Amino acid sequence: MKLIELVEAGDVAGVVRELGALTPDQRGACATELTAHFEVIARRESTEAQRIAMFAARLGCQVTPEATAAWIRSYAYFTMDAWTVDLLDLYPVAWRTELVAQLGERATTAGAVFAVTEHLVRDTGCPLPTSHEFVLAWLYDRADSPERQPRVLGGAPGTDFLERLRGDDFTPKLLPLAVARPGRLVFAPHTSERPLEALVGLAAEGVVDRAELIHNLFADMVGDPPHGAQAVVTLEALALTPAEHAAVARERTALVEHLLGRLLEDGTRMEIAPFMVFLRALAPTPAEKALVVRDYLALLDRSLPVATYAQEMLIGLDEAGLLEPELFTEACERVLLRPEKKLVRAQLGWLDRVVRRDPARAGRALVDAAATFGHREMTLQEQALKLIAKHLKAADDSVLRELRTAAEQLSPGLSARAAELFGTPRQPGAPQDAGTEQPYADVLPAVPEPRPVPGPIATAVEVAQEVAAVVANDQDVVAFERALDGLVRHAHLDRTALAEVLKPVMRTEPKSNVDWVQSDLYDVARALRGDEPRSRVAIMHRAVHINRTAPSRSYSLAGSMLAARLAEAMEVIESGTQPFLLAVPTFATGALDAAVLVERISALDELGVTPAPVDLAQALLRVTPTADQQVLRAAESLASDAGRRLARWLREGGPAHQDSEPKGWPHCKPPKPASQGWWTPAYPGVDIDPPLPRVAAALIGPYVGNSGLSDPMAPFWVAQLPHHRDELMARDYFEPRMSHRGWPRNLPYVAESGGPAGYAVHLALAFGLLQQIDGDAVVDAMLVLAARKQLDTDLLGRQSEALLNHGLSNADKASGSLRAAAETGAYATVWSVLRAALPGLLGDTQVRGTAALLALAVECASRCGAKGEIAEVTALADRKGSSQAVKNARLLRDALR
Repeated sequence: MKLIELVEAGDVAGVVRELGALTPDQRGACATELTAHFEVIARRESTEAQRIAMFAARLGCQVTPEATAAWIRSYAYFTMDAWTVDLLDLYPVAWRTELVAQLGERATTAGAVFAVTEHLVRDTGCPLPTSHEFVLAWLYDRADSPERQPRVLGGAPGTDFLERLRGDDFTPKLLPLAVARPGRLVFAPHTSERPLEALVGLAAEGVVDRAELIHNLFADMVGDPPHGAQAVVTLEALALTPAEHAAVARERTALVEHLLGRLLEDGTRMEIAPFMVFLRALAPTPAEKALVVRDYLALLDRSLPVATYAQEMLIGLDEAGLLEPELFTEACERVLLRPEKKLVRAQLGWLDRVVRRDPARAGRALVDAAATFGHREMTLQEQALKLIAKHLKAADDSVLRELRTAAEQLSPGLSARAAELFGTPRQPGAPQDAGTEQPYADVLPAVPEPRPVPGPIATAVEVAQEVAAVVANDQDVVAFERALDGLVRHAHLDRTALAEVLKPVMRTEPKSNVDWVQSDLYDVARALRGDEPRSRVAIMHRAVHINRTAPSRSYSLAGSMLAARLAEAMEVIESGTQPFLLAVPTFATGALDAAVLVERISALDELGVTPAPVDLAQALLRVTPTADQQVLRAAESLASDAGRRLARWLREGGPAHQDSEPKGWPHCKPPKPASQGWWTPAYPGVDIDPPLPRVAAALIGPYVGNSGLSDPMAPFWVAQLPHHRDELMARDYFEPRMSHRGWPRNLPYVAESGGPAGYAVHLALAFGLLQQIDGDAVVDAMLVLAARKQLDTDLLGRQSEALLNHGLSNADKASGSLRAAAETGAYATVWSVLRAALPGLLGDTQVRGTAALLALAVECASRCGAKGEIAEVTALADRKGSSQAVKNARLLRDALR
């Protein structure tokens, strides 16, 4: 077919000439072959000319106006070009008139649809379509003013929308129709002109009815609220008069309700900003605001931008006299305890204006203001107290009684001032008789008892269940240890049966990790079944074979030890020599009771089994030192090498504790972080004789560096060294190449573990407190150490001060974490930390946020009855000025006297 040859050549003009030489029936007969060739072209790369030529050929082969209209709408992304005019000219006027009728019913602004329709109307003189779709397409086309191709007939030229409408002979008929029918009259913001301003201008000239335009624009916005910027453009262009404002009151109210409903759903600043822009542009009158006052009150509980907007609206209502006293009180209750200082201060400012404007409301307003006494921020409590003092002369006895009750929530540093103002007979918590006074004592959590590990798993089915649980959650040390031992035990008893029940577990492969984790137990189960090993298993075995006793340089020390244990377990299962593992702990911390380990080695001795070396090493690192002579004698009676090793280990008490305190750390004066950074812990280590396998010795022996990438630290790290947590934290938590930012959640495991809690453990707490990452976990760890009498508050305070001076964080964050600890009832503990930290923070250049720490110090010192001058606090308090830090220093100075 010649048409296909012309398409392949990309000859659009040739296609048009060829179609002109054919009759309508001949053109229709070409459609099927052209469609088949179109599918060929669609599957390969083709040029733009080929694609246009194909479009022209297929368009020219449409026989009826209905088919042609459908075709044009389907390919509306093509532009109306001169060749399109030539194609349309092949058809008689009546045919083209019917095509206009077909296109006009469903015209769109996209591509060539409207351009084709307008060209045909102007070319044939046929009736102008009046469908809503065509009218809007015309209006948008005139607003956008697309460039017409040569020979394509279009509207009148003009430099702007208004000029184009004025010069268009379609305008007298179509523009009134556009205005009379609501639907998409709200234009998007235009980069060069404002279409709505043109419509408003023509309404002023009488071309369209302004009232109808306004009504239908608002109907559009109610049905499909525009973006905030579009709304601003629309409302600015309309510039409603008061009468017009009133005429669309119902629509405006519907818009306000819709937008407020969206704000009630809340969201990010970017998500809610358009709705707030729209609301502000609507500028509802006080009467309109009064209709939705309950919505404004509900918005006070949402995010800060939303609550701020609602507060502004309620203030406007109150100033207009349209806010009931009960609703004003509710607004205070919702706002005054929010954490955002700016919002609370604005509410207190509103309260102040209310009392000054209407003294008759003073009593109720002062009681409302007193709700701030329960705020966590002492500066806001103080501001509320000053506000009440300013207007207190208007308070009667009933108000004073309520203020006295409210004052019981005040920070103790402000209680004396409240007593002077309200006549409070005593500070909150003070005893009635001095002789009955009880010394303050912190409320600390109960010292956690170590959770015992259940005995061996009884059945193969239970082993499979436990393995599945570990694969799904690699954080449970107890589940892992029991499952690993269960695989060894039940493989020794009946490997075939165990392999069968493990089959469903193998369907869910654990995710790949950078380091070794407990879910890699999956590979032991896979090896037990004889399945094809995962690629990383070969690396696991190298930890035991190729470099049998050395830790991997690609993984953390703890991960390398875990990998060695897993690989060794595979070998034990394959050989069938060892019926159970020695290293299964007896407590969830990883600790292993010495008597239990003696019994396990004795049982292996009776069977003539030499324990696997990594398993024995892990058991020794876990065994709890004991002074029980019966246990020590039982160990001495063991004749095997493993037994003699255990007896010597218990006799010597295991590896000695190695202090992690860095060289030069000052004990009697504030540290100087400018010269020492943040005082990185020392990396302790001790030689063990006889030596352990190097993968195990690396955990506690001379430091060999940690090339691992594991982040965060996992609980099993702590369980590998349950009696040496400080060494673990120094070497792994603060290893220079490893981030500790995501690790604070594991600090409770460290707090419940064993061994001295030295410099490294306390530094980890200090980091967690200052960075507020996993804040609850850090506070829990701190309180557990305090309850176990293992918290060195002086050390923790001075480390925190060094970190703050080093610029790790600001004191606001530190105060937030410490406040959370204090509010559990540990005021004396937190005060001890602050007392050690404050001297180094109150120099000539204060750390940002120190005022917040001083405020917390006032509360803690007052509640626990601390006394004794701190020279740096007194020096700051004696300075001139009214900064919040100076004010809080004065309160602390007075509380300590």
